Amino acid sequence: MSPLRRLAASCLLGSTCLGSACGGGGSSSPTTPTTPVAGALTMTVDASGVLLPKELVVPPGSRVLFVNQSSRARQVSSDPHPDHTDCPAINQVGFLAPNAVRETGNLNITRTCGIHDHDDPTNANMRARIVVR
Repeated sequence: MSPLRRLAASCLLGSTCLGSACGGGGSSSPTTPTTPVAGALTMTVDASGVLLPKELVVPPGSRVLFVNQSSRARQVSSDPHPDHTDCPAINQVGFLAPNAVRETGNLNITRTCGIHDHDDPTNANMRARIVVR
């Protein structure tokens, strides 16, 4: 098993991935990224359906790995709903099946990016933000 797959598996088992060297580029697979990016960070939908951390600060150019540990599929989207125009790189996560791992595009512009579940946009448990600075 590759180091990236081991890391994704440990994320799915509940290990902490924040600050780990998770990441990848342009993956065609809905479950694992293919090209590691040093310094990538992670946001996790925990088993109870809460997106954590509620705020993640990343440097410009970062990608963020999303892990879904809940039993429900999520549609990870940038604010505002329903346009999703604030941070289009977040929309690359898109459909996140239970136990799936997907990655954003590069977050290149310094700004604050709100995140929500497109299919459940008022659910406060699935609202968070990525601060690019």
